[in-house]
Amino acid sequence: LLNYNEAEIGITTVKLLDKLGYSVKYVRHSESGRSFLSKGLLEEARKLAKANVTLFKNLITKDTPLVGVEPSAILTFRDEYPDLLRGEEKSDAKSIASNTFMIEEFLARELDAGKIDVKLFRDNKALIKLHGHCQQKALSSLVPVKKILTRLGNNEVHLIPSGCCGMAGSFGYEKEHFELSMQIGELVLFPTVRKQPENVIIAAAGTSCRHQIKDGTGRKSLHPVEILWNTLV
Repeated sequence: LLNYNEAEIGITTVKLLDKLGYSVKYVRHSESGRSFLSKGLLEEARKLAKANVTLFKNLITKDTPLVGVEPSAILTFRDEYPDLLRGEEKSDAKSIASNTFMIEEFLARELDAGKIDVKLFRDNKALIKLHGHCQQKALSSLVPVKKILTRLGNNEVHLIPSGCCGMAGSFGYEKEHFELSMQIGELVLFPTVRKQPENVIIAAAGTSCRHQIKDGTGRKSLHPVEILWNTLV
């Protein structure tokens, strides 16, 4: 996804981590398999899981974690891979899963460990309205992203009490689901975004969420790493 549609977010992530003193190694790999899983194509997803586990099993450790910026993709490594595989591959998948993090989780952990210099970020004091990705809320938490956006830049972060944005991967792009997708967005997310002044930042980690917000409200939302990058001194 980030190789083609939103390459700037991947690039910004690498630049941010480099600025914070981390060494980033990009390993060319197969897609996560999330799109296959969402359609019930388990065998196709299993093949991708095998390929990625084989590739990463000797690379990912406690000291060299696997970090991703798209919640549904990176959390596939942590949640579905151990269930899709068997035997030694399952064991390897579990080992990778234990050292796999969303970028927000990784930065929050490093922040708590005192490894990130908060002085690298200016006193931004922006008001941020945060929409959480469904996979992020189900398998992780919004606490890490709220922590990093609050402590790095002294921002004020309000969680939008929304459920699914309505896009749900490719669901909202399908003609037969478009109207329902928009109706879901209109429950909480769209009205909340529309009433925000222009100086309020809308944040969303998921690519489907950001596109849904743009289509439903005309407002551009930012990935948390973009907000942090823009806040650097």
